This record gives sequence, C-alpha cells and structure tokens, in this order.
Amino acid sequence: MAKVNWKPGTMIYPLPAVMVTVGSSPNTHNIITVAWTGTICSDPPMCYISVRKSRHSHAILMKEKEFVINLTTEELARATDWNGVRSGKDYDKFKEMKLTPGKASIVKCPIIEESPLSIECEVVEVKELGTHDMFIANVVNVIADDKYMTENGEFRLQDSKLLAYSHGHYYKMGEGIGHFGFSVKKKKKK
Repeated sequence: MAKVNWKPGTMIYPLPAVMVTVGSSPNTHNIITVAWTGTICSDPPMCYISVRKSRHSHAILMKEKEFVINLTTEELARATDWNGVRSGKDYDKFKEMKLTPGKASIVKCPIIEESPLSIECEVVEVKELGTHDMFIANVVNVIADDKYMTENGEFRLQDSKLLAYSHGHYYKMGEGIGHFGFSVKKKKKK
C-alpha cells in the first residue's frame, strides 16, 4: 500500500452536519449549517462552532453570544444542505425549508423542532482563526426528542438516523460495531 502527501487541509472526517440556530427575536432568527463543530470539554460541558466572518449569522453570534446546535438526520438532509448554501439575509430559512422554530429553555434563540437533539449554548470566548471565528461555548441545556427515549431513560440517538459530512458530501451513519469500552470488557465465563 502506497501513501501520498496531501496539501495541508481540514481532513478530519466524518463530522456531524448540524444546523445552528441564532437570533433572539423572530426578525433575527436564522439557521446556518456548520460542519466545523465539536465537543471540547465534558466537565463543564463545552463545545464550539466555527463560522466564516462573511456569513449573515456571524454578526448575530457576535452580538448575542448564544446559539443552538441542532443535530440533523437523513430526513433533514435537504434542509441541512439548503441552509448551508443560502443566506439568511435573503431568505426566512425556517419558512423556506418548512422547519418549526421551537422555544429553547435557557437561550433566546430557537431550536428546530424536527431535530432529534438541540444543544443550547452560551458563548464564553470568540477566537479569531483566519477565515473563521471559533465560538467557544458552555452547554447550558440539551433538549431531546422523547421518541428516542427508552422506558429506562436511555437516549437512543442512533435510532434517529443521524447525518454525517465528509469532504463535501453527506452520508448516512452506518451500523454500530461496538460501544465505549467494548474492547476491554471481560467476557462472562460459561
């Protein structure tokens, strides 16, 4: 097997393709599709999104310092892509994609009701990085769709058919092959 050198770039794939909602009032509500997102700390729970300075949502984020990360599914693939290529200064993205803005519990921006999981975030730092600014945030609440909850309180997010992004393409998530710690779990003796 041969290896080749590739130009330096953002090749950490796959990533979640999420729809981020911003805006504290209906006239400022907007949705932006983001793949540059992730967890940065578990205690306290923190995450980030990176947004180009030229995006309509960037100014809203800078002013209001809060957002919601809404996970996406196979059913939301078209809306996810459309919201990533259209500007909120030209369209009401909720209306155009027939998405339902819902009330968040703590932040003022809306959640997307069709999302299986919405993560409410308050920005604690904005880091300038070049083409993008990174919005580092505390997770202040998580809203989960109860249809993915089991009777024992387990959240079955994998049943929602999450969407992934890899190098310009959207993908369905594959079949599970293990769980955290499965490689070292002791086998029961018969």
